Amino acid sequence: MKFRFVCSLIAVGLMFLLLVESKKLDPYKVLGVDKDASQRDIQKAFHKLSLKYHPDKNKNKGSQQKFEEINNAYEILSDEQKRKNYDLYGDERGSPGFDTGSSGDHGGYTFTSGPGQGGFNFRPDDWQNMGGHGGSKSFSFSFGGPGFGQQSSQGFGIDDIFSSFFGGGIGGGGGGGQSGGFGSSGRSQHKSRRSAPSITSVNSQLYRKEIVDGGITWLLLVYTSNLQGIQQYESLLEEVAVPLQGALKVGAINCDSEALLCKELGVHPRRNPKLFVYSYTSSEKGSLVEYNSDVDAKSLKSFCQDHLPRFSKRLTLDGLNAASEASKLPKVLLLSTKKNTPVIWRALSGLYRKRFIFYDAEVRDASDPSVRKLDVDSLPAIVGWLSNGEKQIIKSGVSVKDLKSGIEELSSSLNSFEKKNKKFAGSSKKDESESGHKNIPLLTASNFNDICSDKVPVCFVGVFRSITAKEKLQKIFQSVSQKSFLRQQSSRDTATYALLDASKQQSFLTSLDRSSFKTSDKVILVAYKAKRGTYAAASQGSEATETGVEMFVSSVLNGDAQFSKARQKPKLS
Repeated sequence: MKFRFVCSLIAVGLMFLLLVESKKLDPYKVLGVDKDASQRDIQKAFHKLSLKYHPDKNKNKGSQQKFEEINNAYEILSDEQKRKNYDLYGDERGSPGFDTGSSGDHGGYTFTSGPGQGGFNFRPDDWQNMGGHGGSKSFSFSFGGPGFGQQSSQGFGIDDIFSSFFGGGIGGGGGGGQSGGFGSSGRSQHKSRRSAPSITSVNSQLYRKEIVDGGITWLLLVYTSNLQGIQQYESLLEEVAVPLQGALKVGAINCDSEALLCKELGVHPRRNPKLFVYSYTSSEKGSLVEYNSDVDAKSLKSFCQDHLPRFSKRLTLDGLNAASEASKLPKVLLLSTKKNTPVIWRALSGLYRKRFIFYDAEVRDASDPSVRKLDVDSLPAIVGWLSNGEKQIIKSGVSVKDLKSGIEELSSSLNSFEKKNKKFAGSSKKDESESGHKNIPLLTASNFNDICSDKVPVCFVGVFRSITAKEKLQKIFQSVSQKSFLRQQSSRDTATYALLDASKQQSFLTSLDRSSFKTSDKVILVAYKAKRGTYAAASQGSEATETGVEMFVSSVLNGDAQFSKARQKPKLS
């Protein structure tokens, strides 16, 4: 019994010395950061030092020990609770085994040598005498017994020296599709380091449903549980993901639990974890591209940015009209002073690639003639065109706080614009259904060459200055174009019909000889022959009538109307 007591005492002394020694290693000093350092600063410091002292790269004496100290320091400072405990008590456990004494509890330190092996206690200020008097709090240490060497109360067991490589459960079995860590490390009695919330555990179902052709770039870590250095990669992913949040998602594939997926993708790692980016740079369909450069945040971030979607077509100032050309999908154009397509616009072009056609252009400032022509007063600006060619300023003077909030804000603007386009498309279909005839289009620069082309003998344009006048002209043109006498003359082959907003397209009228009308007239009818460059016009005063429109159209088709030479070919903005 005496012998067992002596052995226990020796063990207690050793544990106490280990405790004192461990407190000498200040995690802040080990990582070289201040006590008020942010988690981002801590991550950067850890990543830099772990690369420098990693045993695979640094063969100098002492590098292995230094590497373990770095991992242990990061283990403490990356966990909010452990860091708080260390700051308060000098120990990440919150003063080892810290427990509040209950009434009748005499306090002191309690030591046990394992289950059924007895123990003793003492006060912090009288441990040599094995006291046990006074005090309201106690320390509790355990050693020996089952599991010794695997995990000590200080987190310094043999296996725990390497457990930090798998922080956040990255080294364990895979889970499927939850955000956060990469699964469980299998240590239920030991709280592992907090995982990055942005990292998603990827299984085959999630890969096919959310990653394949999802429109957003993914950075993927592929690993197996027996590989070392995974914590280093996890930290790297966190560091890259933060500034690209919103444009980039981060995930991990555990090839132990997702062997079929890894085999299918051909990405099984052998010696080290692998990094891949699901890229949209080569085609409209995404593909996996392996990262083979230096394992550092700057290089990896640059690689990820290079592989963001490229669905926005870059235009020159002379080619801005291409954005307004007719198409089934609405179009959006970003005007900015950036030499290259901004990251935020590339990200949006991926997310909305099936709903919009994207363009962007570099301009000097808002005073540029090309910018003023689009009615933009401040940069950056987003200009949109509905499916009917109608132009709208979606947003000007765009200002965003960061990438994530910027994408959310601009997504809201694009969603609103899309709703307007759907509303227009819905009303157009309704009009067609009710009238049995295609809706009369609004004449713009994008469709002018189709409606009033050289191949069309004559195009009729109803010019209006108010919504009321537009709606009335729309109905009259639909009716007149269907009249029997026009059908008998194959009007569908000989004439086209369109409406024009005089308040937005004043240049159309100024290109004509205005002797037959006043530009201030509320409603004007124009018949234009593009091949000859001639026109005929008639003022309808403040309101168009079906009789008046019929008479004008009939006189033109019958050859009775007098045509004049246009000053120049009509221009539209």
